[in-house]
Amino acid sequence: MSAPLLQTSGLQLAFGAVVVADQINFSLHEGERLAVIGQNGAGKTTFINICTGLIRPDAGQVFFAGREVTRLKPRQIALRGMVRSFQLPQLFSEHTVRDCVRIAAAGKRGALGCWTPLAEVVPASEIEHVLAMVGLAARSGELAGALPEGQRKLLDIAMALVLKPRLLILDEPTSGVSTDEKHGLMATIMRALDEQKVTAIFVEHDVDIVANYATRVAAWIAGKVAADGKPADVLADPMIRANVIGE
Repeated sequence: MSAPLLQTSGLQLAFGAVVVADQINFSLHEGERLAVIGQNGAGKTTFINICTGLIRPDAGQVFFAGREVTRLKPRQIALRGMVRSFQLPQLFSEHTVRDCVRIAAAGKRGALGCWTPLAEVVPASEIEHVLAMVGLAARSGELAGALPEGQRKLLDIAMALVLKPRLLILDEPTSGVSTDEKHGLMATIMRALDEQKVTAIFVEHDVDIVANYATRVAAWIAGKVAADGKPADVLADPMIRANVIGE
């Protein structure tokens, strides 16, 4: 098997007496679709925050594409190809959908703040292609702040995809989205990931979404990976059904 795309070794983090990362040794390979599940407070988002540089661990290391990134800043990690979206979309609400993606692309090129107009820095075809992948091409001229929640999520993901990541980490992509829209949203995301050949981790509470879109599931309990494997196996585990799914 090839070397892991993402690997952690001995990650440890505590907030006072609460241990939120307890010696996490973890690896993810290119092409996987990993769902991270767990009750609130289990350590899922903390793990993502450590990997993407928002939080520094008390101990342990994070490696991405064979290079250590433990002490790098989020921007440095993103430029190396590990990008994330947030549970609450991080948009430029007063700008158009097209310009939100253009700003993200210009940031990737280090062109923000220069005198050259952004329209000259980033080809329009690149912006339109990314928006088409997530189904937002028809709304490219609308203000980002006017989009419904599901499309705000897709715009956030478009802004991540234009950075050309190798790994995209999605923090609860279906939260705040109506039950009727969840599967359509995830199907659109997965098609875009497949087109750009992007590996993905997504934090998710909806078991049906996990079962349908993950190739692998890791279940967190009290800062540890309690189960890790094929979705059918993890979701059928009596311990996971009792302590994570809540049955």
